Amino acid sequence: MLGIGEVFDSAAPGYDRARRMLVPGFDGFYGAAVESIPFGADEPLRVLDLGAGTGLLSAMVAGRFPRSRVTLVDLSVEMLRVARRRFAGEPGRFEFRVLDHARKPLPGRPRAYDVVVSALSIHHLTHGDKRELFEKVHGALAGGGWFVNADQVLGPTPEAEREYGEDWLRRVRLAGASDGDLAAALARMKADKNATLEAQTTWLEEAGFAPVESFYEDGRFAVYGGLKGKRRKEETHG
Repeated sequence: MLGIGEVFDSAAPGYDRARRMLVPGFDGFYGAAVESIPFGADEPLRVLDLGAGTGLLSAMVAGRFPRSRVTLVDLSVEMLRVARRRFAGEPGRFEFRVLDHARKPLPGRPRAYDVVVSALSIHHLTHGDKRELFEKVHGALAGGGWFVNADQVLGPTPEAEREYGEDWLRRVRLAGASDGDLAAALARMKADKNATLEAQTTWLEEAGFAPVESFYEDGRFAVYGGLKGKRRKEETHG
């Protein structure tokens, strides 16, 4: 049986194309994550993208914040290989780290980042690992820093979860997903360990984020995040 990194290595070549078919409401979903970031467009933000994959979300964040510097972290060498090609025209602005962010320390010193983002990654972790990661993200952010997660969530009831699955299948077929696309997606979904939105916002609060908000909900896809306190005077950009 393939490990999760190997599953995504094999998916890397067609990943971007498949995202638009397999994520109903793609533009609203990713757009809500980027729009939630509460900083001015000209700020020199330090950004960490967890489970960055091919760099889809990193590209959107970098486009909105042209002075930002982005560190992309992923388990998959092949996914990051695609991301390196995506950002080849801006050498020095992007850093790429092959890393299991669930089990290893996050890159950089404590309070190293102004923004931590993630998309369609954290739902692969056990619930205990999710909670631990939220704590690590809190520690990695500077005071006043922002975390946003665009991800899959579990339905709050068995009935809702069943409706989520039926709605997803109907919409991706309407979007033109092939049998091959669906088979590959279903294979990756075997690794899913979705948690409810309510549970995850509670875990963020327990990790120290306040306020915690939900910005987008569409079936099993949700965008939520939170703020790490107020920026202290000694936490300046370095």
